[in-house]
Amino acid sequence: MDTLMPGYSLMLQKDADPNATGGVAICGFTTDGKVGAIATAHLINSLNMRQLGTVMHADFPAVALVQDEIPKHPVRIYQTEGLGVFISQLQFKNEMDVMFGSTVLEWYTKGNFERLIIIDGVPRLSKDSNESELFGVSTSESSRKQLKSLGINTIQEGIVTGITGFLLSEGDRLGLDVTALLAEASPLYPDARAAAVAIEAVSDMTNIDIPLNDLLEYARAIEDSVQQSLANAQPRLSAPQDIVGESDTDIDPSFM
Repeated sequence: MDTLMPGYSLMLQKDADPNATGGVAICGFTTDGKVGAIATAHLINSLNMRQLGTVMHADFPAVALVQDEIPKHPVRIYQTEGLGVFISQLQFKNEMDVMFGSTVLEWYTKGNFERLIIIDGVPRLSKDSNESELFGVSTSESSRKQLKSLGINTIQEGIVTGITGFLLSEGDRLGLDVTALLAEASPLYPDARAAAVAIEAVSDMTNIDIPLNDLLEYARAIEDSVQQSLANAQPRLSAPQDIVGESDTDIDPSFM
């Protein structure tokens, strides 16, 4: 195999077995709508995956993400039988994309995985709907056929940027089976519904049963919170009190 570009350091957890990898690899980052990070976090939690290691570098921010009372580094790798997950729960500078992509490829190749699925978000074109279209692009003919058989919109022409674009390009160069699932998402808030659309596709592609109830409840909670915030932000007019005879006049509800 051709030489990989250098990436960040992968540090194993105490007592982790470096040989306990393989199967399907899935990665997600914090980009548009946080789709990749939400989706991979859901995979980790719902499948009770075991943390194998952490991605480290001196340029990373000094931060601990506390989840279920446990502090963790923001970039981690997990494994369960037949499935590995690479997750980044912080957004990093764009100039770090190539190094992150190279780190994913090092984890993928050294872990003897069969295929890599990237979950990412793209800005939703329609602002009047919460529905998410799902698009797919793959480096292998077999995966392209699978995308079409599942009714996933395949990209015919276009540009995929960021870490996802780099992984697709390098996957093609290295002859790896790399597929990107791109879900339309809101750029304004964490779009868990878009993540659920991508997770459903992953389940279909891998034949892994991935429950969605918790993720859909999270999506509804976020959407309710957004709607409430928008409602609270609407300007309100009060009845004019300084005009004789108008103090008891009802305000036209169309102004509220």
